[in-house]
Amino acid sequence: MIDSHRRTLLKGFAAGSAALILPAAVCGKQAGPSGESWLQATLIRNSISRPRFPDREFDVRNFGAKGDNKTDDSAAIQTAIDRCAEEGGGRVLIRDGVFVTGPVHLKSNINLHIERRASLSFLTDPKRYLPPVLTRWEGVELMGYSPLIYAYEQRNIAITGKGSLHGNANRSNWWPWKGNKEWGLEGAPGQAPARERLFADAENNVPVAQRVYAEGSYLRPPFIQPYRCRDVLIEDVTITDAPFWLIHPVLCENVTVSGVTCRSRGPNSDGCDPESCRNVLIENCLFDTGDDCIAIKSGRNADGRRLAAPSENLVIAGCRMRAGHGGVVIGSEISGGARNIFVEESAMSSPDLERGIRIKTNSLRGGTIENFHIRNVDIGTVQDAIVIDFYYEEGDAGGFDPIVKNIVIEDLHCRRAAKVFQIRGYARSPVTGLSLKNARFERVEDTGVIENVADFTVENLYINGKKRMFPASIKAALGGPASPDFLSPALAW
Repeated sequence: MIDSHRRTLLKGFAAGSAALILPAAVCGKQAGPSGESWLQATLIRNSISRPRFPDREFDVRNFGAKGDNKTDDSAAIQTAIDRCAEEGGGRVLIRDGVFVTGPVHLKSNINLHIERRASLSFLTDPKRYLPPVLTRWEGVELMGYSPLIYAYEQRNIAITGKGSLHGNANRSNWWPWKGNKEWGLEGAPGQAPARERLFADAENNVPVAQRVYAEGSYLRPPFIQPYRCRDVLIEDVTITDAPFWLIHPVLCENVTVSGVTCRSRGPNSDGCDPESCRNVLIENCLFDTGDDCIAIKSGRNADGRRLAAPSENLVIAGCRMRAGHGGVVIGSEISGGARNIFVEESAMSSPDLERGIRIKTNSLRGGTIENFHIRNVDIGTVQDAIVIDFYYEEGDAGGFDPIVKNIVIEDLHCRRAAKVFQIRGYARSPVTGLSLKNARFERVEDTGVIENVADFTVENLYINGKKRMFPASIKAALGGPASPDFLSPALAW
């Protein structure tokens, strides 16, 4: 049976992998064993092509860059990129030194390579990130500050090397724009008014070209953002102290993020947020961040539905997560949906890690989230281990019910958790097809909350050393209005 599916899949790849249309037998729990679903993960990984570059090298020092940690090398770096592109592409080399720069705009067939003893150090003057460019901010398209490294509608691009990228954000420049007491300085402006206006513009279908939110709006730019690009590689670099999200590919296809270290404890310092992307591999990365380590997104509310571009065919493997709001997260800007997501052989732990596996949405976001597979994940210390929350942020305040189905978690070990579950669907739209197999949770304070879940299967579940089984009465209640408000350790399972 599996061999037949494999032949069908490989035939589809031979015709072209863009759509990655898969037979039912590898798309969900209902279709067959989990091994067949994980065959899809292998095929996704094998379909993602790494970019290749001509054997040419353009050292930025040959274009006037100094690398002395004081000279503004922006013009020299961009000139090297432009010249490399004009000659058909190659490697733009950052070597031996600290190169101060403003925004860097990549072009097709460019590999920006930062060697081990080199770094790019980004200026923090917001005026340097003008004029505005087309970007996406919290799931909404706008004309905003340029990301620190940006590419628009380019193909075959990379950021590689053992060097570092320093955003230099801190409590005296970008971070106070968050505007709350934790990050704000006395009298510092905040993002809240512009954020509210931007979201209203999107709901009112204001054309994107007229949504200009740069100078005076205080919406911080992401660090790295390829936008509508194809064949993207980000490999081995260390990224620190970002103004906003660190790695944010948007509407891209064939993206590899490999061996990257993300360290930024500022507000909204998400590590890697692929948004409305297809065919993505995130592997062997370290995340120590002030927000979600990995968050899969697809647009916010009306703007996400306007573009209607899901995030699909993602493989996350061999990653380590430390601090953050969540380890592996789907949402909350998820109105375009997400499907075919695989997480394996990863570890997460920190007293500052709030949630392990998390789906966050609400009835303003909507979206269909399906075929989310997790296996061989180790969670050390976490507050909530497994979260599926339909009441995130605004709660049940809209007319677009989320659909969450076919979530399969197997071979998960959690050493310490305040709560195992925080799962809350709607009675009218329950979570369906949730499966938990071979899971151990130790030193648990509270089993947590399970509301409005249909078709919840459990096999080999251990909590505080005791095997747990759902009684038939509880399993029947999970799908309807009679759902219990909570399941506590005191409940006789």
